[in-house]
Amino acid sequence: MASTTASLLFPAIHHHHHRRHPLSFSTHTSLTLPLSFTSSRQRRPTSVSVSASRSLEALIFDCDGVILESEHLHRQAYNDAFAHFNVLVPPSSQPLNWTLEFYDVLQNQIGGGKPKMRWYFKENGWPTSTIFDTPPEDESDRANLIDTLQDWKTERYKEIIKSGSVEPRPGVLRLMDEAKAAGKKLAVCSAATKSSVILCLESLIGTARFQSLDCFLAGDDVKEKKPDPSIYLTALKRLGVSEKDCVVVEDSVIGLQAATGAGMSCVITYTSSTAEQDFGDAIAIYPDLGDVGLKDLESLLENVVAVN
Repeated sequence: MASTTASLLFPAIHHHHHRRHPLSFSTHTSLTLPLSFTSSRQRRPTSVSVSASRSLEALIFDCDGVILESEHLHRQAYNDAFAHFNVLVPPSSQPLNWTLEFYDVLQNQIGGGKPKMRWYFKENGWPTSTIFDTPPEDESDRANLIDTLQDWKTERYKEIIKSGSVEPRPGVLRLMDEAKAAGKKLAVCSAATKSSVILCLESLIGTARFQSLDCFLAGDDVKEKKPDPSIYLTALKRLGVSEKDCVVVEDSVIGLQAATGAGMSCVITYTSSTAEQDFGDAIAIYPDLGDVGLKDLESLLENVVAVN
């Protein structure tokens, strides 16, 4: 495994205190990742100087981790896909299985399912499967393998969502309704596959709220996934607002980087798998949105610290 590649992809990871051991990337490969820890959780930062006039005109939500705490569902769906197609990364004789510890790191560093699998197979070796008896060497075959796995995984994920056992995270629906009632533009920008995001939104926020969104973008709509800012830059154009008048709600560093890369202010509502990451560039950090109102976000944006 190329250690330089790994160090670039997994820089200074802030992780749970009880996971200080090397993370197993597969049954035959392990990599010790640099761990650092942060324990402070500020509710809102102290402003030193006030930037040019800002007013909240658009509120943008990520989906996975923000609207629903879903990463364990995605991991289950990936592992089900690996088992269904008997995906074996030699010399393992068992189907690939991404552990909780490994996936916590992976999903916070690489956005989108296809990039996750491509990175993994590039690092650990391309697998055998019922799709290809031998490890694919041709680029088109490799793309076909990843597409097939992702399509099956997406359908499996939909089945899990349709089961009715998943609910939105606290405060999300109320905050969306407050924003709409106040005439703010509302958007959802997710790195996940469009069909799965649509299903999640229709199931969790309801068809009426979903159809009233001013902008909806998924991973299929942009070439580069988060932490690249493309999805948020595209949203800005569609919403017709300035980046300084937007607040993005994210749950991880990878989303925070995408938002700030687009020049937007970002609020973090962390999950169990992202709680110990370094969210230093966020304008506020919350365990959930249960006690967060639209006026809180408006006040935060008005008092953003001038960086220039």
